[in-house]
Amino acid sequence: MKLFRKRPYISLEPSTVSEEDVQKPVVPEGLWKKCPNCKKTIYSKDLGEEKICPHCQYNFRISAEERIHLIVDYGSFEEWNQTMAIENPLDFPGYEDKLAKTKEKANTDEAVVTGIAAINGQKTVLCVMDSNFFMGSMGKIVGEKLTQAFERALELKLPVVVFTASGGARMQEGILSLMQMAKVSAAIANHSAAGLLYVTVLTDPTTGGVTASFAMQGDIILAEPGATVGFAGKRVIEQTIKASLPEGFQSAEHVLQKGFIDRIVPRKRLRSAISYLLAIHSPEEMGLEL
Repeated sequence: MKLFRKRPYISLEPSTVSEEDVQKPVVPEGLWKKCPNCKKTIYSKDLGEEKICPHCQYNFRISAEERIHLIVDYGSFEEWNQTMAIENPLDFPGYEDKLAKTKEKANTDEAVVTGIAAINGQKTVLCVMDSNFFMGSMGKIVGEKLTQAFERALELKLPVVVFTASGGARMQEGILSLMQMAKVSAAIANHSAAGLLYVTVLTDPTTGGVTASFAMQGDIILAEPGATVGFAGKRVIEQTIKASLPEGFQSAEHVLQKGFIDRIVPRKRLRSAISYLLAIHSPEEMGLEL
């Protein structure tokens, strides 16, 4: 045995191997997620379909498509007004280009998806906002789609379930965006006057003009755990009043304590909770003739 073999020659010259020849490990995009709450890194598959952190139970934001998949009976969703012509009413610079890019990235045409569906056999009109599209901001098309959804629900004598997720009114549409608050509210009032049920589910975030209108007009208002619910942003309020706000301010738990919402429901239980509410408020159950 050659216990004292001469070591192979090691060159001290700079490496002649190009960077292209060096194979670096490739990590597929989206394979890992970092929880915004507990800051832990999570294997994406461990989040499950509900997209809930296994460590702290934080609810990740999900798209309208993912929400519909979780809530409705398979194959029961029929979308309304999938495409509506979007204008640039204020000639806001770059708005059309930004809309086009956002549509491609978010894989949806607007910040809300509306239609008719069944939840555990209970037929309902469903509206789901998507924070991936302009942070769920409310513009003319969002207001029009919601208004038409309530009007058709009134014609069909059906309840309405709305999942809110919005940063507020869309600044690129100015006062025309704010006008949607009154328009949607009027449609809700007509729907309510007919004795029909309206359920809102507040998800993260629900703020601005959406909070100041249809998000808080539900007969029953539910919220997901930890969802941000408020009007003006925390930093704006602190700068205005020149004081710090308490911990947890504008969280779903805080507004529940103050009586603004009725109940916080974990994401995994939302489907059964909503179907139960629809069932006990059905005309047959309540002995009503619509």
